[in-house]
Amino acid sequence: MARYIGVHAIDNGGIDMAVRRAAAAGSTAMQCFTTIPKFYGDKASIKPERVERFHKALGETNIRPEHVVVHAAYVLSVATNDPAKWERAAGGLAKEMERSTALGIGAVCFHPGSAGDGDRMAAAERVAKAITHALNSVPAGTRLLVENTAGAGNTVGRTAAEVAEILRHVPADLRPRTGYGLDTCHLFASGYDLRPSKQALAKVLDEFEEATGEAPGFFHLNDSEGDLGTNRDRHVLIGEGRIGAEPFQWLVQDPRAAGIPLILETPQESYDIADDDPSADPWDTRMVDLVRSFAK
Repeated sequence: MARYIGVHAIDNGGIDMAVRRAAAAGSTAMQCFTTIPKFYGDKASIKPERVERFHKALGETNIRPEHVVVHAAYVLSVATNDPAKWERAAGGLAKEMERSTALGIGAVCFHPGSAGDGDRMAAAERVAKAITHALNSVPAGTRLLVENTAGAGNTVGRTAAEVAEILRHVPADLRPRTGYGLDTCHLFASGYDLRPSKQALAKVLDEFEEATGEAPGFFHLNDSEGDLGTNRDRHVLIGEGRIGAEPFQWLVQDPRAAGIPLILETPQESYDIADDDPSADPWDTRMVDLVRSFAK
């Protein structure tokens, strides 16, 4: 089955330009933001002409809408125990689902955020409540997927058990529209060692699949600047971090990597690109080529 490999491309000039830059890097999948990730985006809608430009750009590439992931804003901490902050974060997540559903893409991924008071079980219920609210706010289509975390502080979703606890509280009728994805740097930073062997990596994926009842809906492929279990979310180019290149080959060859977006969130050589420049970042091209070689 095919491997859909892509990048989170720079969106200077609009998300349609991000599509073109991802495609220029050789991508068959991609990730983007629909709004500024440092803000809630709870009031931001998406204009029809922006949707039209996005689909026109996709139509000129080998990237299909179902292999596009939108990353929700980083500030949407729906695990928080602060009622006012939860309301705004949940509203931002629902608004992200509205924008992404209008784009017709495959999935939105999000970081659950911090429990605040340290009660991780209660926090998992709050995350599920926000998922439920977001899914009820839009028609069926785009999925909403929890991303595992690096585990710093009281962040929720760092283990298979915590991801499963979140999903367990989503109503059964909405459950097919949600799920989870795995970031390799986050796995490593939270204590999952992917390096010993192909079997050891498969065992990590087995743990998440057994806990949640399903395979991941996407992977973020990132090497780690920090050591195992340090809870440091610092992405580096594949083969230049503490994980090393070989575990990524094992992952890409695992059957669970087939048919879903495999997104590189690795550093780029330059973030200062003209709005009308559709060219690929050289490091993105290098990483896509490397991961594609692993699939052979």
